[in-house]
Amino acid sequence: MDYEPGESSTGLFGGNSNWRGPIWFPVNFLLVESLQKFHHYLGNNFKIEFPTGSGNMKTLWDVAGELSRRMTNIFLRDEKGHRPVFGNLKKFQTDPHWRDLVLFHEYFHGDSGSGLGASHQTGWSGVVTKLMQQSGEFPEHAQTETAPATVGED
Repeated sequence: MDYEPGESSTGLFGGNSNWRGPIWFPVNFLLVESLQKFHHYLGNNFKIEFPTGSGNMKTLWDVAGELSRRMTNIFLRDEKGHRPVFGNLKKFQTDPHWRDLVLFHEYFHGDSGSGLGASHQTGWSGVVTKLMQQSGEFPEHAQTETAPATVGED
């Protein structure tokens, strides 16, 4: 069985790649929150290599912030004005009547970030708005990659 960044290329497991590659926001959101809580407990002196094999040592807060940034960037416009969530859908990328209609898909392509599956998953992919809000609450930390002394509980 190979890694599938998007829809499966075989009919195994019902023909989609649900748990074998694409980005699923509920799992990633829980991972980000867990890293933040462990950072709160372990503090700034506890560091891990991130990404693996890079030699870069980061706090768990910094790792959580990078994962959060990767998730939120799926919905934000890049330097060309395109949102990864829309993939190659020209109407959504360029049409002024559609380009600001951001859809919360069931899961996302692991390499491109384009939305896959159902496009009305505001219940679970919508958790990205919590990450966006949180990055706005600590803007100075996003720039300096320095974690706050404590992380407030929600």
